[in-house]
Amino acid sequence: MQAQAENDANVTLSELGGRVRAWRARRGMTRKQLAEDSGLSERFLADVEGGKGNVSINSLEAAARALNITILELLQDAPRSALMRNQALLGRLDDNQLDQAYTLLAGTFGLDDAQGREQRIALLGLRGAGKSTLGAQLATHRGVPFVELAREIEREAGTSMNEILLLHGQAGYRRYERRALFRIAEDHADGVVMTTGGSIVSERETFDLLQSRFYCVWLKASPEEHMSRVVAQGDMRP
Repeated sequence: MQAQAENDANVTLSELGGRVRAWRARRGMTRKQLAEDSGLSERFLADVEGGKGNVSINSLEAAARALNITILELLQDAPRSALMRNQALLGRLDDNQLDQAYTLLAGTFGLDDAQGREQRIALLGLRGAGKSTLGAQLATHRGVPFVELAREIEREAGTSMNEILLLHGQAGYRRYERRALFRIAEDHADGVVMTTGGSIVSERETFDLLQSRFYCVWLKASPEEHMSRVVAQGDMRP
């Protein structure tokens, strides 16, 4: 009986370690970054991810906070069965059918937050894609304000981007990012052109918010164009 209990505990710790690893990868964080943001040691996190050691509620809460999730999200098992059934059904639909399903569900259950979405345009892309130049021109053409999400995040936090990351870490940056995105959508219900970096797609909740409130356009450029524009901005990093 005791051996069975120890085995069950090992399985549970192993599952927990896998979840921490998966969330860290999803956030694009190294173990060192997670350690710095959570205040936990790298060695402790390595033990947790390896399914070893004693894990307290406080340490789990610190890790979850640094990952910008709740402790329940870190501990929860599989999604609800009803949600799994819906996901399986939606997986059989093509893009047009998914758009129709979203509109139907949002309208039926009062979840439609996309009113005026076509008037709010978000330009996404890597650095050097031409977002700022095209965004300013498009805003002038449409007669609407032009904003850069990065600058609005700084405004939300009341400090520079470097200071946000230094003082609050990546998790704090993502919180300010969502707040700024909400505010832009609310303040510019009649129209706006906004630019944002491509890394926003790695944050599921924020990207979902962006897609629900803004008409998104991904800008592309050749590698040579990217390089020449970045160099022209004075950035010589490899």
